[in-house]
Amino acid sequence: MREKRAIRQNEKDLITFLLKQLNLNPDDYPVDEYVDEYEDGKMGSISLGGDVSAYDGDLIQVEYVDSDETPVVITLTKDDKNHLLDLDFWKVDFTKLLAYPTPDKIILRGEV
Repeated sequence: MREKRAIRQNEKDLITFLLKQLNLNPDDYPVDEYVDEYEDGKMGSISLGGDVSAYDGDLIQVEYVDSDETPVVITLTKDDKNHLLDLDFWKVDFTKLLAYPTPDKIILRGEV
């Protein structure tokens, strides 16, 4: 099993921003203080501690353009108990994320 690490402030800020885009209160979606990184953090995806076997859909999907001009799709997911599940990054060329997105760099696509 992978070792968990403390969630970073920029990750918390991004999650809060995404929830607010949906008019959801971030206090209703508490985030664990420790997360698991997928792919050793290569693309930035993290597990937020929900039940992965109980995936219940995407809350929001947005876009970001990394510093190398490569598009990145960011998805916030939830489980069937309405707990946050993943903050998933998909860089279209599968390369390492170079610069972590800030809310001012997010391109809103709307709800999924």
